[in-house]
Amino acid sequence: MANTSSLKSTLAVSLTNYLDAGAIVAGASGLTLWQNYLGLSEVHLGWLNFISANCLGAAVGAIIGGFLADKYGRKFIFTYNLLVYMLGVLTVMFSVNFPMLLCGFLITGISVGVGVPASWTYISESSEINNRGRNICISQMSWGVGPMVILLLGMLFAPGGYLFGWVESLAAAVGGSGLSEAATNVFSSRVVFFSLFVVAFIAWNLQRGLQESAEFEAQKAEGKKTGLMDNIKVLFQNKIAVRTVCFLATIYLTWNLVASVMGFFQPHIYETAGGVSNEQANWMNCIQWAIIVGVTFIVSKMIDKTSHKGIYIFGLLAALAAWFVIVTIGVNGQAGLWAFAVLWGIQGGSSPQIFYALWGSELFPAKFRAGAQGLMFFIVRGLSAVWGLVFTYIYGDNGEGFTIAAYCMIALLLISLIVGVIGCPNTRGKALSQITKERYGDNY
Repeated sequence: MANTSSLKSTLAVSLTNYLDAGAIVAGASGLTLWQNYLGLSEVHLGWLNFISANCLGAAVGAIIGGFLADKYGRKFIFTYNLLVYMLGVLTVMFSVNFPMLLCGFLITGISVGVGVPASWTYISESSEINNRGRNICISQMSWGVGPMVILLLGMLFAPGGYLFGWVESLAAAVGGSGLSEAATNVFSSRVVFFSLFVVAFIAWNLQRGLQESAEFEAQKAEGKKTGLMDNIKVLFQNKIAVRTVCFLATIYLTWNLVASVMGFFQPHIYETAGGVSNEQANWMNCIQWAIIVGVTFIVSKMIDKTSHKGIYIFGLLAALAAWFVIVTIGVNGQAGLWAFAVLWGIQGGSSPQIFYALWGSELFPAKFRAGAQGLMFFIVRGLSAVWGLVFTYIYGDNGEGFTIAAYCMIALLLISLIVGVIGCPNTRGKALSQITKERYGDNY
C-alpha cells in the first residue's frame, strides 16, 4: 500500500517538472514567432531566456521556495505556488509588447523555481528506501513528457500545421480580420501557453490535496527553529553541508550551463545553424524528448539496483559524444543534426539532473533539505541566466560562432564528469535518516 501511495503522490508532484520544462520549451518553440511579431533582436531573446523559467526567474523562486518549504512545509508550496504560475502563463498569453512578454516569463519562472525544491524534497521524503531513485526518475520523465507534448502542440498549431486553420479563425475572432501575418501566427504560441494553464490548474487541485511530509512534521514537532536566517546559519556553519553544496552545485551547474542553452535555444539553433524549417526543428526536438523519456524509464528500473556512478558516467559520455559531433561532423547536414539530437536525447535520460535531484534530497537533513536545494538551484539557474546572455554573443545572429560555443560546452561537461565521478556518494539502499546520521551525527 505504501508503494502505491508514494507512486500516486510522486505522479501528482511530478507535474511540477512537466510545467517547468513545458514553460521553457513553450517559449523556445514559439521564439521565432514572437521575434517576428514584436520585432525582437537576438539580444531581446537573450533577455527572455535570462529572466525565464530557464534561468533567473527560477533562480530567484528557488531560494525563496526552498526556505519557505522548510519553514512552512512542503504542502504550503503545493497549496499556493501554482496560482502564481497560472498568472504568469496568462500574462504571456495576452502579451502585446516586449515588456509584457518579459513580465510573463519572469512570473512563470519564479513560480517554477519556488516549486522545484519542494517537489524533489517531497518525493524523496515520501518514497520507500528501494523506490527513491525510481520516483525521482518518474519525476524526470515528467520533465521529458512536458516538452514532448508542448512541441507536438506547437507543431500542430504552428503556421502550416494541421490545426493552424483553427488558430487563424481564433486570431480573427479576437483581433479582427486586419491582423498582420506575424500577429496571426503568434496565436499558435498563445494556444500552447493556454495548454500549460490547463495542466497547472489540474496539478494545483491534485497537489493541494496531498498530505504533509512525515519528515517535516517530525522535525516540526521537535520544536527546532526553521526560520530563514536560522537555516542559512546552520547550513553555512556545517562543513559537511557546505562541501555538499559545492559538490552538487558544481556537477549541476556545469551540466546545466549546457542544458539550459539547449532547452531554450535548441529549435532556434536548428533553424539558424542547421538551416532547417521551424517545423522540422520542432519535430527533431520532439523526437529527442521522446528518447529522453524512454531512456529515463530504463534508468528508473535500474537506479535503485545498480551503480549510480556507472549510470552517471554513461550519461555524460553520451553528452560529450553529442558535442564532439558538432566540432567534427557539424550541424550543416542531416547526418550531423540527427546524430546530435539522438545522442543528446540519450544523455538527457541519464543526466546529472537526475542525480542532483536524488542526491540533493538525500545528502541534507530534513531541517534545511529544501532550503539547501533552493540555494543550489539559485546559484545554478542564476549563473545559467548570465551564460544565456553570453551565449547569444558567442553564437551570433546566424550561428557563425556555434563551433566556439561547442568547445565551451565540451569543457563544461568534462568538469561535470570528473567532479561527479570523484564525489559520487554511496546512498543507494539507505533510509534518509540513516544517511543523515552517517553524515551529520545525531544532532539533526
